[in-house]
Amino acid sequence: MTTAETASGVLPELADVPPAELRVAVLGVGMMGADHVARLHSRISGARVVVVSDAFAEKAQQVAAEVPGCRVIPDPLTAIADPEVDAVVIATPGQFHQEQVLACIEHGKPVLCEKPLTMDAESSLAVVRAEDAYAARTARRLVQVGFMRRFDPEYAQLRALIESREIGDPLVVHCVHRNAAVHPDFSSAMMITDSVVHEVDVARFLLDEEIAAVTVLRPKASRHAQAGQSDPLLVIFEMDSGRIVDVECFVRTGVAYEVRTEVVAEDGSAMIGLDLGLVRQTGGPSGATRSTAIAPGFRERFGRAYDIEVQRWVDAARRGTIDGPGVWDGYAAAAVCTAGVEALRSGRRTEVGLAERGGGPP
Repeated sequence: MTTAETASGVLPELADVPPAELRVAVLGVGMMGADHVARLHSRISGARVVVVSDAFAEKAQQVAAEVPGCRVIPDPLTAIADPEVDAVVIATPGQFHQEQVLACIEHGKPVLCEKPLTMDAESSLAVVRAEDAYAARTARRLVQVGFMRRFDPEYAQLRALIESREIGDPLVVHCVHRNAAVHPDFSSAMMITDSVVHEVDVARFLLDEEIAAVTVLRPKASRHAQAGQSDPLLVIFEMDSGRIVDVECFVRTGVAYEVRTEVVAEDGSAMIGLDLGLVRQTGGPSGATRSTAIAPGFRERFGRAYDIEVQRWVDAARRGTIDGPGVWDGYAAAAVCTAGVEALRSGRRTEVGLAERGGGPP
């Protein structure tokens, strides 16, 4: 139920009643989008996928065929405007996000946009200002950005521990982000914009402050790195308070998907992401050994986080709000990554320089 409908004669008490089932359009049904369609269809309550849209018609038809009653609308803007669509999931390539998110705002439809919000800080800020203007008129926020780690139970537990002050004031955060392999054209700059971007949001989420400056160090490159590229990278965030966050990003380890975060505080420390499943310790002629399974990919490591994220988004959308990172978080991540790419290229400490926050309800 939109604000415009309320103003045009819908009874106020009925306007507050959530729809029995949120009708969702999923834009982009590659790996991530197809996962979201399956998730909404089989594991999420209170919503159903009614429309899919993708540049590859055959893929869209295949995905739609798995969901009874689902239609294919080739043009994503037409899908957003469709009167039988209540909310939108955007999983298209990042260069299309700005136009599609702005269309969702124009039509007053809640949207879960996979990261990035847009491809750069300037266009992300334009989205922030557009939603600020909408919120000032309607007292509603529409856009949630898909930083799924906030919904991972381990990250939520770590944030709660920090907020409890049981280990004192956090001083340093150590992060590890490793992939077994990436596609051949995955550049060092993409390591910042596609991988480290998650640690950007993790740092802001855990410490509840902004990143002031970024430095990128290039260790000796792995023999598996593409010619002319640096892998691994060490990325240093200076937080507004003076805290330091360091990120080791290594995307061609040949091992598995490893994501760990350790918070070092005044009165203790805490780490998450150590193991997946059974930890086994054995002895033998060569001494004791310890082994554990490591997640093969991000979907295995963060599958539960995605489920929680989407369920909470659906529940919030039905209430007329969002429940997670919003446009400012998407903009802040874009601004930090822009500074990070500049720091990678220049070899120098680079300040972030966020814009002033605008108005409208938080």
